[in-house]
Amino acid sequence: MCLFSNICKCNCFTILLNGRNTWSKPEQVRGLENVQVRSVSASGVVSAAIGCDGSLWVWGRSKRGQLGLGKDIVEATVPCRVQALASYDVVKVSFGWGHAMALTKDGGLFGWGYSENGRLGVMGRSTQAPSPQEYIGKMGDKYSSSMMDAVEKMVAEKIRSEDNMPIIWEPSLVHEVCHLEVSDVSCGLDHSLVLCSNCTVLSGGDNTYGQLGRKAGLPKLLPVDISCSPFSVSASAGHSLALCHTSTDNVETRVLSWGWNCSSQLGRPGQEDIPALIDYLVGEKPVSAAAGRVHSVVLMSNGEAWAWGSGRNGRLGLGSSMDEAEPCLIDTLEGVEVLQVATGMDHNLILVNE
Repeated sequence: MCLFSNICKCNCFTILLNGRNTWSKPEQVRGLENVQVRSVSASGVVSAAIGCDGSLWVWGRSKRGQLGLGKDIVEATVPCRVQALASYDVVKVSFGWGHAMALTKDGGLFGWGYSENGRLGVMGRSTQAPSPQEYIGKMGDKYSSSMMDAVEKMVAEKIRSEDNMPIIWEPSLVHEVCHLEVSDVSCGLDHSLVLCSNCTVLSGGDNTYGQLGRKAGLPKLLPVDISCSPFSVSASAGHSLALCHTSTDNVETRVLSWGWNCSSQLGRPGQEDIPALIDYLVGEKPVSAAAGRVHSVVLMSNGEAWAWGSGRNGRLGLGSSMDEAEPCLIDTLEGVEVLQVATGMDHNLILVNE
């Protein structure tokens, strides 16, 4: 498989769904024939491939600058190399709703795209419209003070703000970590998590559901108070996950969660807007975690996969559509060694060893 290959001798395949073409089966991506692809990634509107030489290739359509190809370039119908990163060895790229971040081999971090509220750090700016309550208070003399009118005014303001979006059109160094080595990055829908090699986690962006794991503060990347030693992060629509070492010898590993918990996707009770350990997984050894929109999946060192949160449409793989408040072993995979787990908004992919 191209996505998980370690040998750099693979082709890249995609399923394309847009107004011009609908492919019901995987087709090879034209334009990457001469690129030895190491890994691939995608957002809702943009796809990307990283070559074994560290090159980053993107294609798709994004009016929020998610392509990173230069000012006002909003569409690429074939894979195009991101020239701003041509002199760097890219090892990971992560996409949010309208923003993107790329991690380089030497621990550098670049960001581009929609930069509102500090999801790309201080290179962005805040254009957040007032809340309905603020509209009622500030516009009471000019408009009706009803909540419905206030909401309509707020929506109209957000639509108008689309014409003045804060966009970074090409990859730029993330200022907050330009003197630090970054080891992992994950872009959620409207927020970002950055893990530094010194085990510091930084978060930035929207904090509606407490997904930053800290008080909102300035629109920039700021530290999250975590008592253990994180080694991996995963951000989603409204919640965040981190894997951490809880013993000095790094033998014991645990899962931290925080943020939105509407379907028990945190896998634990207690305060939601600060990182806390999922006690149910004590004794297990998680090696990777993936956060979906309202569910979570974790891979263990013994090849088992556990899931919790919203079970709608069978996304937990447990044979039902029930929500699960605590992590559950996906027992339909019994006897199978799971190598990697990945979550979409409402579905999962699992790579197994044959």
